[in-house]
Amino acid sequence: MIPEPDILVVGGGLGGVAAALAACRAGRSVVLTEETDWIGGQLTSQAVPPDEHPWVEQFGTTATYRRLREGIRQYYRQWYPLRAEAAALTDLNPGAGRVSKLCHEPRVALAVLEGMLAPHRAAGRLTVLTEHRPVAAETDNDVVRAVTLEDLRDGTRRTVPARYVLDATETGELLHLAGVEHVNGAESRAEFDEPHAPDRAQPGNQQGITVCFALSHHEGEDHTIDRPADYDFWRDYKPDFWPGPLLGFEAPDPRTLEPVPRTFEPNPDLDPLAVSADQSADAGDKELWGFRRILARKLHTDGAFDSDITLVNWPLNDYWLKPYIGQEAEALREARQLSLSVLYWLQTEAPRTDGGTGFPGLRPRPDVTGTADGLAKAVYVRESRRIKAVTTVTEHDVSIDLLGPYGRTRHRDSVGVGNYRIDLHPSTGGDGYVDIGSVPFEIPLGALVPRRVRNLLPAGKNLGTTHITNGCYRLHPVEWNVGEVAGALAAHCLAEDVEPHQVQAEDKRFEEFARVLDHDGVQRHWPDVRGY
Repeated sequence: MIPEPDILVVGGGLGGVAAALAACRAGRSVVLTEETDWIGGQLTSQAVPPDEHPWVEQFGTTATYRRLREGIRQYYRQWYPLRAEAAALTDLNPGAGRVSKLCHEPRVALAVLEGMLAPHRAAGRLTVLTEHRPVAAETDNDVVRAVTLEDLRDGTRRTVPARYVLDATETGELLHLAGVEHVNGAESRAEFDEPHAPDRAQPGNQQGITVCFALSHHEGEDHTIDRPADYDFWRDYKPDFWPGPLLGFEAPDPRTLEPVPRTFEPNPDLDPLAVSADQSADAGDKELWGFRRILARKLHTDGAFDSDITLVNWPLNDYWLKPYIGQEAEALREARQLSLSVLYWLQTEAPRTDGGTGFPGLRPRPDVTGTADGLAKAVYVRESRRIKAVTTVTEHDVSIDLLGPYGRTRHRDSVGVGNYRIDLHPSTGGDGYVDIGSVPFEIPLGALVPRRVRNLLPAGKNLGTTHITNGCYRLHPVEWNVGEVAGALAAHCLAEDVEPHQVQAEDKRFEEFARVLDHDGVQRHWPDVRGY
């Protein structure tokens, strides 16, 4: 029997977990659902180490996001055989990856997230339904009354009514099911005068998806997988905007679009304590093994691990031939085939520095991803459906080219902060990389408020951004911030008997809500820092 909650959070990714935590912290009853058997989304089931701004260790996140990060570090200190000098680091980077100051295994993040939710589950405030997906929504004029969920294990369906419904799905699925006005793909340049928008709206033009996977390397062993069914296609595939075949170590630099060779050396001898992760200085993606490494063997006592573990989320396995939204099953099948083809190519045909070809010692790690084949449980979806919001964040609000390195767009209703380059991967409309500088930005509450619907809130990548600004709003700390604010806002509206539109529009009501966020450690403004 599923209890009738105050707040239903559909989608158990980072935004959904943050929303549930905030609502439970405010004393509200919550049902949290998740399609896979792991909560955590990007950080766990999608196996994507966090992409974060360079100041993340000092400021620029919510207090609960900092607790998540510290919890991950403490898990390694408590349970892993770290070298003493590594364990003593306050800024321990367990994987010594270059993409982030905190690269780690998906299961560790899962354990910490489960721990953060545990007190609320024990108190009976929180019910978590894994392996459930939304299939229908009941609406009454401008209100969502209930959502029907399907149990993916046995096909049973349950309808859950709630006073507030939060859409934390990866694709904004509830926006579609509940008839909430939303946008797919790219807006036209005429709509918001964005310099990088196309002349005409392109609903089918969505950022590519990626099926990530984990690898270790064991010299002298042969872990070669069966030849994938689509391998011949992917081995021969050469995008128009690529310097050679997609399956190769040369790819465009996302920021300059110039062809750049990548290097690949499993288990290098470099001391991982010497690795510095700072994307404002170096994107870190030219050395593939260390780029998203999630376990560094040399951080631990001798003999504890016979290999690093690296996470493959590289230019080679981005998939953009079909839009994921609207063609999910077919796009996912092809994206999985691409990732398996990348793995098979690495094992059999990839050039080695010694003149040979192939790394048969590369071992997929299903124990790391929690799957049978070592591919991630869920596909990494960069671009969601997005609400038509009271406030739409556009390129004019975040671009360093338009605002200058110290520029800012100040929002009266700021409910958080974020920063990341406007990073759009190759898209289903045939676009190559769009990767341009951004300034540290504020998150306006108006971007979380739908224009019409009164009790549904976005709690992830589905807030009011554009195709362009989604490129800097889609990363881990911002998704968490958006989810946390959505959960807090729903709880606040229930407590004060007001609606989100009133909180956003009326200064006095917004100030009352802002005090709640300030008390909970949600940073709403930036200090004086420079964009990159």
